[in-house]
Amino acid sequence: MTRNPSGQAFWEFSLRIYAEPGVQEECLALQERLRLDVNLLLFCAYAGAKLGIALSQQDIADMVALTAGWQDSVVRSLRAVRSTMKRWSEDKTQPIAEPAAALRVAVKKAELDSERIEHEMLAGWAASREAGAARAPQEAVAANIGLLLDHYTRVSGETAMPPRQLIAAALNDR
Repeated sequence: MTRNPSGQAFWEFSLRIYAEPGVQEECLALQERLRLDVNLLLFCAYAGAKLGIALSQQDIADMVALTAGWQDSVVRSLRAVRSTMKRWSEDKTQPIAEPAAALRVAVKKAELDSERIEHEMLAGWAASREAGAARAPQEAVAANIGLLLDHYTRVSGETAMPPRQLIAAALNDR
């Protein structure tokens, strides 16, 4: 697959930010609690921190609509398969443990590849639209993530605190 330069930049940003202390835990907690798409969360941080774009509620709705089918049908399906395989791959008393572990690694790679494709979708969407209101990165990151959380809390009926480690890591990314 030929990589979109903006997709590549977004992917590299996501890998750096997700590796920062506390960020993965925050993201996975929101994913579990709200069924939030972590790729969208990372894009909100990227759009604010690196592009200086303050997204609108309509932008959030458009991004969710753009990625929902892929996220539900591909990314979440691969994640579910990988999770299901865990018990067979970790149970060393099972004769299939070793090949199951190898297959689980391959499924994890496919899951990451599917997330990278979603990154490409989002980067392409951002490149094809008019820039949102420019704001200082500190304001844009918090505003973008706040709008995304508002969207998911309306859908789920749950409440959620902003992911402070993610916001800090995005703003500190050089």
